[in-house]
Amino acid sequence: MNKIKVEVNNISKSFVNSDDGKPLPVIEDVSFDVYEGEFLSIVGSSGCGKTTILRVIAGLQQADSGEVLLDGKKVESTSSKKGMVFQEFALFPWRTVQKNVEFGLEYKGLPPEERKKLSNKFISMVGLSGYENSYPHQLSGGMKQRVAIARALVNDPDVLLMDEPFGALDAQTRNILQDELLRIWTETKKTIIFITHNVDEAVYLGDRVLVLTKRPAKIKKEFKIALPRKRNRTNTEFVMLRKDILEELMAEINIQSPPST
Repeated sequence: MNKIKVEVNNISKSFVNSDDGKPLPVIEDVSFDVYEGEFLSIVGSSGCGKTTILRVIAGLQQADSGEVLLDGKKVESTSSKKGMVFQEFALFPWRTVQKNVEFGLEYKGLPPEERKKLSNKFISMVGLSGYENSYPHQLSGGMKQRVAIARALVNDPDVLLMDEPFGALDAQTRNILQDELLRIWTETKKTIIFITHNVDEAVYLGDRVLVLTKRPAKIKKEFKIALPRKRNRTNTEFVMLRKDILEELMAEINIQSPPST
């Protein structure tokens, strides 16, 4: 068993309800560990608190109680040890692909020659060689997300945090990027925490899947995914895992079937 990379210990977080000014609990007493080199998927219904958990791990928000440890040290702010990939690409429209990827390296003060060498390495890794001088408006959605992944990886983070990164993409592009992400993960050995509401995606990518309750989010159940990669989505065990996880989610959403006619 690999060592524990990230420890999430009893974190809770509330926001102020804009309607009545009262606290609105979003996550409640959430605890889990992530192992070094692991690909952990976290699924939950829309608005349950998935993104808040990830932002607390990233240091973008502080928990009201509890703590997050990275390599045994408390996370209190953002750092280059944690790379973040958002659903909304978040690229600078006035910067080329290369300049977007190099942004963090510029902030660190690396010289231009080193920045170019590193950015070229990761632009190649995500399959965008030849597009270094293109601007975001010239790229497809899938290409933009590849740039965002390269920009996160070029800073050599210990942990890659991904917040529904493929949620805005069409199904075909999404499937392609899932395979590309697995290839990159195999090459880099990064620890990945991947947030999604797509159960199929969670099972396809993850070593484990954590299922969250509805808001305020708690850990409801853990599923270990022992299927070999590359995974076959029509495999009986894959289908059963997807069914079991979906049933856990549907029980939280509590959708009522329409009356029969």
